Amino acid sequence: MSEVKSDIQIAREAKMQPINDILAKINVPDESTAFSPMGRHIAKINLEYLDTLKDKPNGKLILVTAITPTPAGEGKTTTSVGLNDGLNKIGKKSIVCLREPSLGPSFGMKGGAAGGGYAQVVPMEQINLHFTGDFHAITSAHNLLSALIDNHIYWGNRLEH
Repeated sequence: MSEVKSDIQIAREAKMQPINDILAKINVPDESTAFSPMGRHIAKINLEYLDTLKDKPNGKLILVTAITPTPAGEGKTTTSVGLNDGLNKIGKKSIVCLREPSLGPSFGMKGGAAGGGYAQVVPMEQINLHFTGDFHAITSAHNLLSALIDNHIYWGNRLEH
């Protein structure tokens, strides 16, 4: 009888393609104005590049907004990844866009925000901990503002606000 692999085992065994190859499949040019690579497997599409697409015909959009996860853990990400894979399998040109995960997965309070089983997004650890660094920047800014407010209140609140 074969062992059932955990999500992290499957993620670590996945053979990832370079992000340049993935972006080429959807005709994103391999140039610095189109995207900013975040390592070999993650990139941020630059807004300036998106502006160059405004005269192209619109595609179809499917929003997966709210799903109660099954007992096995299938939720929005797993459904979105599976739907995207299915559309590509039947010859449709499809990509999936997922939100950056909240901190919930890091503390075990919700799903991993990367899907599950063989319908997940990799690299799992990078997605759940740092991704593109945006959440870290937001957290740092929030902590700075909180410290400023605490300091202002502690030292007498001279502005009386």
